[in-house]
Amino acid sequence: MVLPSIDETHDPNRTSWVSSANGHPAFPVQNLPFGVFSPAGASDPRAGAAIGDQILDLRAAAAAGLLPEPAALRGAELNTLFALPSGDRRSLRQRLSALLSDIAYRSAVESLLYPAAACEMQLPARIGDYTDFYAGINHAVNVGRLFRPDNPLLPNYKYVPIGYHGRTSSVRVSGTPVIRPNGQRKAPDADAPVFGPSRRLDYELELGIWIGAGNPMGSPIPIGEAAGHIAGYCLLNDWSARDFQAWEYQPLGPFLAKNFITTISPWVITAEALAPFRIGQPPRPEGDPAPLPYLWDEADQRQGALAIELSVSLRTAQMRQNDDPAFVLSHGEAKHLYWTFAQLVAHHASNGCNLNPGDLLGTGTISGPGEQGFGSLLEQSHGGTTPVRLPNGESRNFLEDGDEIAFAATARAEGFVPIGFGPCAGQIEAAR
Repeated sequence: MVLPSIDETHDPNRTSWVSSANGHPAFPVQNLPFGVFSPAGASDPRAGAAIGDQILDLRAAAAAGLLPEPAALRGAELNTLFALPSGDRRSLRQRLSALLSDIAYRSAVESLLYPAAACEMQLPARIGDYTDFYAGINHAVNVGRLFRPDNPLLPNYKYVPIGYHGRTSSVRVSGTPVIRPNGQRKAPDADAPVFGPSRRLDYELELGIWIGAGNPMGSPIPIGEAAGHIAGYCLLNDWSARDFQAWEYQPLGPFLAKNFITTISPWVITAEALAPFRIGQPPRPEGDPAPLPYLWDEADQRQGALAIELSVSLRTAQMRQNDDPAFVLSHGEAKHLYWTFAQLVAHHASNGCNLNPGDLLGTGTISGPGEQGFGSLLEQSHGGTTPVRLPNGESRNFLEDGDEIAFAATARAEGFVPIGFGPCAGQIEAAR
């Protein structure tokens, strides 16, 4: 398995002449994530790279002859950039790092920067397909116990990465309002379902995986090559109407309970930027079956996980009115996924399914082994039976209108500058 390597762009001593980047909690010069933005007063979106509290206009930089691969940077979507060979993406990153760290380039580049606060972020790519996995084993066990206390995991879970195909049309960028969905729900003691707004609206803490180079239909991606098909990562909130889900998911799985909106963070944290934060996949518990050969690669087991810290915060309408800070509901780590990112990609393509640049995969809800790391309110409230108490006296079993959920993520490794993912947030509005 060929993985992105550590190079001069990750040097912890490297600084930027963009002063806000130095010490920035998310976007130091060691990160340089890609996104699509619209500058204030401009109607045309274009590709950009985050540096501190600024955005570098990649289209303008390419037009000025400052960047390689100009054809991949001309459009308003990153699909062509994702499709580049990993070596070309690395060269682009190295050039960007030099432009933003070497003072000699300041006069040529400074006019191509825009204040991020004055820009509107767009979806980074044209998403052809979206697949959501169920790779967070702690979440799977916790939810399974609510319905099957004696047998929370179904027999297939430890053999096959479970997933379902989602709806791309309702994937939205951070900050998009979350309108409470209408749908069917049926109380356990009711004779028939009713239609109306969800009463058990929830979030799911996930990472998103952006596909880079695709594969021809009928040609599986070998596990040893799967990491090379990942262009980058983002945060992903797979909002869920738990009451609809309980009624509709059998026998075919999630449908209207999931497809009303999926929120993602706007910045693509590249596979190259995350090279220093690769860690070993945690060993499977004793007695668990080994993955089948098509999902097993020694290098992937040694470096296929990522050292990413995750958190979920809630700010209610009352908190905003009183100017109270958001309350941190949970802290977690990406290492708690049962399957590696490469295993998810390899399994997805194992039957010959063709993945394309810009396809989006969700990991499934990432929960830690203890309550402080639970990645959904369904788990935190024990199925809605134990309210979560907030510092201001409010409580929540599930989300209420006016609530805002925000995810945050930071990759950390000793000896390297931490890098962040940027915001992934949405505020609940009343059903229509």
